[in-house]
Amino acid sequence: MVIDKIRKINNKDEKNLNFNASDMLVGKWVKCDDCKEILYKEEVHKNLGVCPNCGKHFRLSARRRIKQIADEGSFIEIAKGIKTKDPLQFEGYIKKLELLEEKTQIEEAVTVGICKICNQETILCVMDGNFLMGSMGSAVGEKITIAIEEAIKKRLPIIIFCVSGGARMQEGIISLMQMAKTSSAIAKLNKEKLLYISVLTDPTTGGVTASFAMLGDIIIAEPDALIGFAGPRVIEQTIGQTLPEGFQKSEFLLEHGFIDMIVERSNMRDTLGKILKLHKKAANG
Repeated sequence: MVIDKIRKINNKDEKNLNFNASDMLVGKWVKCDDCKEILYKEEVHKNLGVCPNCGKHFRLSARRRIKQIADEGSFIEIAKGIKTKDPLQFEGYIKKLELLEEKTQIEEAVTVGICKICNQETILCVMDGNFLMGSMGSAVGEKITIAIEEAIKKRLPIIIFCVSGGARMQEGIISLMQMAKTSSAIAKLNKEKLLYISVLTDPTTGGVTASFAMLGDIIIAEPDALIGFAGPRVIEQTIGQTLPEGFQKSEFLLEHGFIDMIVERSNMRDTLGKILKLHKKAANG
């Protein structure tokens, strides 16, 4: 099947394709971990980062996520220029952050801003697993807190797309403090009776799960997303019990009432738009 795809591409007009043979062999293909099919990356991107063969949802960068969700040209980034000060002076940490910033073209593991979704104004936060696996340090906690405060100030709903390996170990207790900081900000948002939609993507784990990710008024997940606090081995050793298969997948969590719905990526924008419209209509009486 892969050979057929290569032949099909080679038979097309090379001028329109804008790549040569060497490009094809390096970085132009991706393997789906579920169906094991070798896929042309451009086909996956056109399909919103979903495997056209089996429906697996690949992980997305913040840039691609914002492009998929926000109305075209509506996203205005806020809380820019916020970077960690390396509170523990962890060896090599700042250099790693600088390299990641250059590679990903984003400042930190979350991008926040104001946008419109289906013409409904909202605050949007999008975490990016390409930046230290979306780990939450002081800068991430600060940016999310600023976004929540902006939602309160402007009387707007807020949507947070979560993806994270948890708290950032290079910042020690400072990273753990972000759990309380963001949760406190969400409590203020709730007191103001403003809508918070949490969208859990693969993976959402650790301190992010234990704080703002699970505090949404409405909690949505993508299909087959890994969602949990600790790993299965740690949990089994702690409680001394064998855990059911797939207990940290979004489908299991939906069945047991931990999340409200599972939404495929192709329907995510419209679903969020409908929720925002319903909330606005209800709020206006």
